[in-house]
Amino acid sequence: MFKMSEYSFVAGLLSAALALLCYAIAFASVRVAHRRTALAPAGARVAAVGGGPSITFVTRGPSVLATYGTLIAWLTFVFLGASLVFRTIAVGHGPFANMYEFSVAFAWGVTGVYLYFERRYHQRVLGLIALPIALALLLYATTIPSVSEPLVPALQNNLLLTVHVAVAIVAYGTFSVAFAAALLHLVQPEAGRRGLPRPELLDEISYRSVVIGFPFLTLTIVLGAVWADVAWGSYWSWDPKETASLVTWLIYGAYLHARVVRGWRGSRAAWLLVLGFAATLFTYFGNLFFGGLHSYSGLD
Repeated sequence: MFKMSEYSFVAGLLSAALALLCYAIAFASVRVAHRRTALAPAGARVAAVGGGPSITFVTRGPSVLATYGTLIAWLTFVFLGASLVFRTIAVGHGPFANMYEFSVAFAWGVTGVYLYFERRYHQRVLGLIALPIALALLLYATTIPSVSEPLVPALQNNLLLTVHVAVAIVAYGTFSVAFAAALLHLVQPEAGRRGLPRPELLDEISYRSVVIGFPFLTLTIVLGAVWADVAWGSYWSWDPKETASLVTWLIYGAYLHARVVRGWRGSRAAWLLVLGFAATLFTYFGNLFFGGLHSYSGLD
């Protein structure tokens, strides 16, 4: 089963790279087509619009390529899911016990949440940021040991290990999509930019992502406190990673408060989401350098 997990991982890595390549070429092609249309003489633009087939011919290729990108992204999701399932069978517990396993799971979560929002809002341009995050996590996973070691005593609770980390994956995946929408919002003027989703739509996607992810992050912290009491005899020890999780929770809580109560929109809200995602990554990589009770990562 370990071999099957590794083969599925490699397939997921390659398909993620291929999906991103399809999206990048499709987006670049559309941008070039729009630029050529804008630079064309007025008479030629009118003729093209009146004729119809000229514009259709220009945009059909990128549209088909982007569709292939989405289909390949679904393959990425399936391959990474299969890798996690095979590893679960091989190790006998949820595949969330070290940085390699959690990196694969994180990438799987990012891909799955992106596909959900792509299907709901039909904005494949989000994949230009969400998929690089997933791909970076997978590439990082190739640089660290994938061997399965016996669980340290603190992790020897299969139910809490699986549920606690699974809900964290959902939270981190939604925050990645919120970050992608926020970044796309920040790189264009308030009036919008041709070829990118409207700023209002990006703001809506960001908000909906956090609305989903924030309760999961809350549940992650609550389950972590329960697990800490079981493992260490205390619900909260102000361990560095616990504190980082709390700071992340406060940032996203501040974002929801600012948006719902204060009516924040646009760049101010987007910058809060960028800060929140930076805190998410800081929390994720924290056990590599924090020390404390969460100083296990499988990299010793």
